[in-house]
Amino acid sequence: MVDFNGDDRDAIAAILADIALEAGPAVMEEYACAGQSRAKADGSPVTLADHRAEAIIVERLAALAPGIAIVAEEAAAAGATPIVGRRFFLVDPLDGTREFIARNGEFTINVALVEDGRPIAGAVYAPAVAKIWFAGRSAFMARAETGARLAGAGDWRRLRTRPAPERLTALASRSHCDPDTESFLARLGVAERVSAGSSIKFCVVAEGQADVYPRFAPTMEWDTAAGDAVLRAAGGAVLQLDGAPLVYGKAAQSFRNGGFVCWGDPRRAEASQTGKS
Repeated sequence: MVDFNGDDRDAIAAILADIALEAGPAVMEEYACAGQSRAKADGSPVTLADHRAEAIIVERLAALAPGIAIVAEEAAAAGATPIVGRRFFLVDPLDGTREFIARNGEFTINVALVEDGRPIAGAVYAPAVAKIWFAGRSAFMARAETGARLAGAGDWRRLRTRPAPERLTALASRSHCDPDTESFLARLGVAERVSAGSSIKFCVVAEGQADVYPRFAPTMEWDTAAGDAVLRAAGGAVLQLDGAPLVYGKAAQSFRNGGFVCWGDPRRAEASQTGKS
């Protein structure tokens, strides 16, 4: 039994990965039948897949770690937000609901464990493309078909970000780009720009396939924590606009994030902050 209050972060990450995988069949059943969506109070869409996946994940986390609070997107939307301690879980049962509705496959199931304001373990599962990224002290990727358990450690690929080239490859949100993002990317003078949905963008940077992902449009902590855990463990950084690491547990702000930038090579982040990029 893994101790969720312990220090074996890689073991915790593997359990979070298995929990995310358990929610995959429910999400893909709804994806196959193209169920309807509705708008929540904040205007964002929600589907039955969101609710089914969240119920599975929350039940498993509550059974395995009964003393650790769970902040889950749909429960929070309904007004059920627990008081969090030093450690708590963040759950986004379907990140990229717009991509799910658009049926482009770019959606993920996200589960993360936060300690003292930073994500220390997380899993990002993209069931439509059969890939899972997960991280504790180290970051990994594995193939994961719908309904499968996490593969053995021999089939995990360790992730590492790449040193920033002179001309960067940038990722941008497919559904939430804005003028601030456009201005930032123009200043960087990127060589290539790729649009993508959901937390997959964090993982592409963690894999060393891209260098930077700015996000200035609103996000919530459950949107970012699992991908942030993967990217940090792979050697990258997720920084607020003042250059400090993105922090978690902002209950007074309803767990809302400010703008941030994901960097594969933190040295390039420092250069950007000082105007030397």
